[in-house]
Amino acid sequence: PNQRGSSRGHIMDSVESSLERLQLDHIDLYQLHGTDAVTPIEETLRALDDLVASGKVRYVGVSNWAAWRIAKALGIADRKGFARFETVQSYYSIAGRDLEREIVPLLNEEQLGLMVWSPMAGGLLSGKYGPGATGNGEGRRASFNFPPVNEDRAWAAVAVMREIAGKHGVSVATVALGYVLAKPFVMSVIIGASRMEQLEQNLAATELKLDRDDLARLDEVSALPPEYPGWMLERQAAGRRPAPFAPKK
Repeated sequence: PNQRGSSRGHIMDSVESSLERLQLDHIDLYQLHGTDAVTPIEETLRALDDLVASGKVRYVGVSNWAAWRIAKALGIADRKGFARFETVQSYYSIAGRDLEREIVPLLNEEQLGLMVWSPMAGGLLSGKYGPGATGNGEGRRASFNFPPVNEDRAWAAVAVMREIAGKHGVSVATVALGYVLAKPFVMSVIIGASRMEQLEQNLAATELKLDRDDLARLDEVSALPPEYPGWMLERQAAGRRPAPFAPKK
């Protein structure tokens, strides 16, 4: 039972074991990979702060936490003078933009770096699945249907991605990654490749320059349905933010 979670004991033991295995004297970025609903957040943050103070860890981050929990942790860290989270590792793709509802506003407000896992939705956005696919659909997604997505919205996005891929002379996978990288709140993406061809397609996304029309089409086809309280907040904010000042002629 003590070999899991974010208790002080488990964190300290895990860091010592990692340093020994890696033959290092410090870890540049140490992230909590999941939510522990049992251990008090303050206990976890105190342990992380001690690791930073000791020099064994340089920076700390979190993965797969809800926005309210991250905000609570940042508030505790600020009040107690603990090392704060600097990064968030979360799922985000053109087929799964749920992050934009709560997490992205938090990232922007608190200046946190986002590292995206599964930016191609477990390979679903590679171009070898769904209507119009030329391949046989083999791969991890064929036997491991994760992360879950709304396939109707995903296939519509893939159809537009095929057109944009043809326009730029790249693969659908490259467009999928390029779209995520084009978002200003994304710091980096975590990619996976089993063949050199896949790696080359992934790396090509760093050179892809999607234009304003490309991004507008992709945003529109993959837009999330309105959800409360988001639609109410938009109504309340309408007209409240003044236009930029313009110099007098």
